[in-house]
Amino acid sequence: MRYFITGTDTDCGKTLVTLGFMQLCQERGLTTAGMKPVAAGALRTREGLLNSDALAIQEQCCPSLDYAAVNPYCFEPGVAPHLAAAMAGTRIDLSVLEKRYQALAQSHQAVVVEGAGGWKVPLNEDQDSADLCRRLGLPVVLVVGLRLGCINHSLLSVESIQASGVTLLGWVANHIDANMALAEDNIQTLKGRIKAPLLGRIPRLDNPTAATVSTYLSLPVAATEC
Repeated sequence: MRYFITGTDTDCGKTLVTLGFMQLCQERGLTTAGMKPVAAGALRTREGLLNSDALAIQEQCCPSLDYAAVNPYCFEPGVAPHLAAAMAGTRIDLSVLEKRYQALAQSHQAVVVEGAGGWKVPLNEDQDSADLCRRLGLPVVLVVGLRLGCINHSLLSVESIQASGVTLLGWVANHIDANMALAEDNIQTLKGRIKAPLLGRIPRLDNPTAATVSTYLSLPVAATEC
């Protein structure tokens, strides 16, 4: 099983869905790795720069993995990845990420990859998250952060994903705004316009865990034989 998790925006719940999918794969008895190829926004520690989302993914991996295997590129400022890389005097190289991913794919039965930001976030001067997904040859799950404006963001993301020539396996609705007006109506609107299944609806959770999130998700049918 191989998945690429993207979202309508940053902070829409991609890491939660990544952890939930990893949990579901593990419940099927599969060795499972998570990967966050690029992370911008990290703390400087004795072990180096560490990103909280990548740490959560690392903790969920089974068997365990070194941090660098989960998060090859980690930058301190919480800005767009290509800008963070430039500030660090480096360049995000997709060939490096492909090699790291292939190593995980060879050693684990399931790999869930979380993209940075949204679908078209730049990773270097001429490549973006969509290019990375195509290079890895992965099908996509779109996380929709339910808040005002999510319909437009979702439909534009779906259009771009489909235009990129990759498979959209489905989408997940994540209630990031507990007070969003007409949330159910928004979901029904998206169900009528997105020609891919709704794979789950995650309510607003105070202390979410992979096990809790997984109860609101289902693995894409089209990918269960991968």
